[in-house]
Amino acid sequence: MGSMPRLLISLFACLALVPAILGALHTSFPYGEEKIRGVNLGGWLVLESFTTPSLFDRTGDVRVVDEYTFGKYMPKLRAEELLKEHWDTFITEKDFEDIAAAGLNHVRIPIGHWMFERGPDDPYYQGQLPYLLKAVEWARKYGIHIIVALYGLHRFINSGHFRDAAYWHKNGTNVDRTLNVMKTLTAMFEDQTDVVSIIQVMNEAAGFRKAILNPELLEVLKKYYYDSYNFIRNPLGGKKKSNLIVMLHDAFQHLSYWNNFMPNNTYEGVMMDTHIYQMFNDHDAHMTYDEHIQRACANATIMSKSPMMTIIGEWTSTNNDCGPHLLGRFVGQRYDGTLPGTNRVGSCIGRTGKASTFSDDYKEFMRKYWEAQTQSYEKGGEGWIMWTWKMENADEWSYKAGLENGWIPQDPTDYKYPNVCVRVIKVLF
Repeated sequence: MGSMPRLLISLFACLALVPAILGALHTSFPYGEEKIRGVNLGGWLVLESFTTPSLFDRTGDVRVVDEYTFGKYMPKLRAEELLKEHWDTFITEKDFEDIAAAGLNHVRIPIGHWMFERGPDDPYYQGQLPYLLKAVEWARKYGIHIIVALYGLHRFINSGHFRDAAYWHKNGTNVDRTLNVMKTLTAMFEDQTDVVSIIQVMNEAAGFRKAILNPELLEVLKKYYYDSYNFIRNPLGGKKKSNLIVMLHDAFQHLSYWNNFMPNNTYEGVMMDTHIYQMFNDHDAHMTYDEHIQRACANATIMSKSPMMTIIGEWTSTNNDCGPHLLGRFVGQRYDGTLPGTNRVGSCIGRTGKASTFSDDYKEFMRKYWEAQTQSYEKGGEGWIMWTWKMENADEWSYKAGLENGWIPQDPTDYKYPNVCVRVIKVLF
């Protein structure tokens, strides 16, 4: 039997397992039957200088590079003023209306632990919770499902605290506080699973240390995953099971690493989230347009071999890291060689900023690349959540800008290149 038929059999076998993986869940969205298609609401309830550079520029303080330093260095009244304005205006009911009109059925909302739990030395400001609850109201009105994703526990620029390494797992008090957040979210939403159907217990845990496996973190993380599952799925100690789906993150490990972890004959309602970007190392940065598309199509096999129901919870339609602040405020880019230690690919002019500066060739590539990814992620897995809905000044990352400028279709199934991955698979196999 040739490789192509084996691939198709593998994909169909994976789909056949979905009902068993879901178990006896009663959700208002038909997981396993209908594909997840959605966007992240990045940079709203967890600040990110890449998404809203003006918010950081208005602080007038070069020490403010993330939400932690925003709270640490900003005068209280000014910080509260800027935060309220941001929360009130960056995402509104109109965004939910537009997301639904674009044929999307999910939003993934990053939150920080400080929405509920602050340590004695945490400088974070609170006040995000009323906006999360507003989002639930808007989502219900427009028929959208919500994934609440817990950020803020790792070391990356989108975590709230940009650090040199991950430290969450080294402090049992931090782990206990994080579990308390899971208890709070479960109590808040266990009777609202018609809208909040998924809780992601952690985003992008750094399961590596200087590109090497981090067994210490992974050991703590696995126990945390088990404990979170028990709180979320069995909030009354076995007397009642909730219909909330528990979403894990792969901790940057190959999905096969999670074989036999939470097997579906014992653990119901578990979903794995993996993130696929093709620009954060020198090899990927130097790939051609065609190579990016070939890689995207081949990624269908990643999900088809996953031991769990799997979605791509973050990805984007661009192929470069040209967006200012993407790697951190005042940090350079790999693509144009301004990031120390990298090999320049080319100029970032015309590859980031407003869509009016993009060439027709670049926009056409993004359309083809967007379609290659969505087709691949739907064929191999349960669907996709693109990063992100809205950007201040990096349209290449914005779903909203893609809709307005033609590299994302108004209907996510209206393909201009419906056979893009079929042709690639024929070449590969």
